Amino acid sequence: MNSDEPTTNADERSSDRVGRVTRRTAIGAMAIGAVGVAAACSTSKDSKPKGPVAHVTYSPAAGATDVPVVGKVSVTVAQGTLNPDVKLTNAQGKVIPGQLSPDRTTYTVSDPLGYGMQYTWSGTATGTDMKVVPVQGAFTAFKPKSLINVVINIGDKQEVGIAAPLILTFDSHVENKAAVEKALTLTTTPSAEGSWAWLPDDGGSRLHWRSKEYLEPGTKISMTAKLYGLDHGGGFGSSDMSTDYTIGRSQIVKAEASSHQIVVERGGSVLMTLPCSYGEGDVDRNVTRSGIHVVSEKYEDFYMSNPAAGYFNVHERFAVRISNNGEFIHANPETVGVQGSANVTNGCINLSLSNAQQYFQTAIYGDPVEVSGTRIDLSAADGDIYDWAIDWPTWKSMSALGDETSSQTTTPAPQSTAGGVKPAG
Repeated sequence: MNSDEPTTNADERSSDRVGRVTRRTAIGAMAIGAVGVAAACSTSKDSKPKGPVAHVTYSPAAGATDVPVVGKVSVTVAQGTLNPDVKLTNAQGKVIPGQLSPDRTTYTVSDPLGYGMQYTWSGTATGTDMKVVPVQGAFTAFKPKSLINVVINIGDKQEVGIAAPLILTFDSHVENKAAVEKALTLTTTPSAEGSWAWLPDDGGSRLHWRSKEYLEPGTKISMTAKLYGLDHGGGFGSSDMSTDYTIGRSQIVKAEASSHQIVVERGGSVLMTLPCSYGEGDVDRNVTRSGIHVVSEKYEDFYMSNPAAGYFNVHERFAVRISNNGEFIHANPETVGVQGSANVTNGCINLSLSNAQQYFQTAIYGDPVEVSGTRIDLSAADGDIYDWAIDWPTWKSMSALGDETSSQTTTPAPQSTAGGVKPAG
């Protein structure tokens, strides 16, 4: 050993190793700490704040135009619930009736929309994350170029005769006849077979319903027409319509021309027998038509004109119209002398003043007047109600739906507001 070389004992070497190891460990710990600090200061993609989970959808879609006025209008939320403040309003701020589903995920509007109207959603929905999202958006309903109106001839709670046809008169031509018929529901209680039939236009389309046979007294008839928003062809329906009416007592006028009298039967028994005079029959216009006529209206005072016969605005009393060709049962003092023995009229059935009044007081719309024994039959040429002059197979063929239109049910028809259902707004 070189005596000049520094000496280090074993304990010193050991202490130095320990010291060096300790310093390395400390440095390593500092490095790890630095990495930990760096990791704590960094931001991952998964830690970004998430948006509300509730998702709102609209039917029709927000911003939609030309939306059908009849159909589903609703708002729905996924992963959340709708709040009670949800509503649909029109441009005037009127709230459109609607209903929230039991689970509060769908709000559905119950009324039809108004043609050409704009509607706006408002309110809120709350997601499963408890975050609130708005319900908002607007849409515009379809606006047709033209509308078609309809008038029903029998009103609610009216009592009519056993032969009364139900008549829907449109103010324009209906092209889509099948679609219109499918929108109609007619029921009778008790059941009775009946059919719709389209008659030739008279200023507009005409749709009649009648039964195959005379209806039983007390029969209840209910009809609804869901025509609003329906394309009739040439125009859209302006409103829904309905009527509920009843068949009254059975009264039939038996009118055989050669007998020179009318027999009024009530419930199968003779109510009155009245001497009369029928049409002279010398020319066609003076022939009282044979066939089943229907009482359509009556007037205590009526002014009659017949240019072909040479008279104008003649005052007649107790006039009961039985055809639109000018046939009435009415008082005529000028023919009293031959009533019961000769036919001398221009086609009407003449009675004395007292007899005409007696009959007048018993007649109602829909009573059948069965004329027979003349040389010309009642036909389409004789006016608006000649329904019973058409045989049943032919009548059914005049429906746009054929046998589909027959009514044989005792189930009451759905109810709606008489006179028309008004759209929302």
